[in-house]
Amino acid sequence: MQKIIQIIDRINDVTGRSIAWLTLAMVLVTFLIVVLRYAFSIGWIAMQESVVYLHTIVFMLGAAYTLKQNGHVRVDIFYEKMSARGKAWVDLSGALLLLVPFCLFIIVISWNYVGLSWSLLEGSRDAGGLPAVFLLKTTIPVMAGLLMLQGIAQALRSILLLSGREMPK
Repeated sequence: MQKIIQIIDRINDVTGRSIAWLTLAMVLVTFLIVVLRYAFSIGWIAMQESVVYLHTIVFMLGAAYTLKQNGHVRVDIFYEKMSARGKAWVDLSGALLLLVPFCLFIIVISWNYVGLSWSLLEGSRDAGGLPAVFLLKTTIPVMAGLLMLQGIAQALRSILLLSGREMPK
């Protein structure tokens, strides 16, 4: 069980840390867009769309890493005062009853949507835009898959804690 948790954590850790660098690219591209537009009166649709692509990739593929780091918004009125076992029960219940089913729902509901986009090799609606909307849409089920894996790791970690076999840090 610990090996599975470590593998899932590693996948999301590498993904999250790699994706984080795209925020720097997003800032630089945005800066370049502003300079080109206001200093040289040049507009470039593909470059403007690339900021949206980068933002989408960072948000969607960084969600599982954020869960791994306990960085998602949480109402801590009761949770912060709970014992480690109480928190483990809440985390286990949340992962199994909410997170995993919701991620499965996202995968199922987006599958045909993304598949159609791939079959058309869907591109931008704007002339001069990026020709890879199908790749952007692929982040939907990938995000759900990574998030579901991290939810499973969280559930397994809670099971270990509840059974008295806590993971070494």
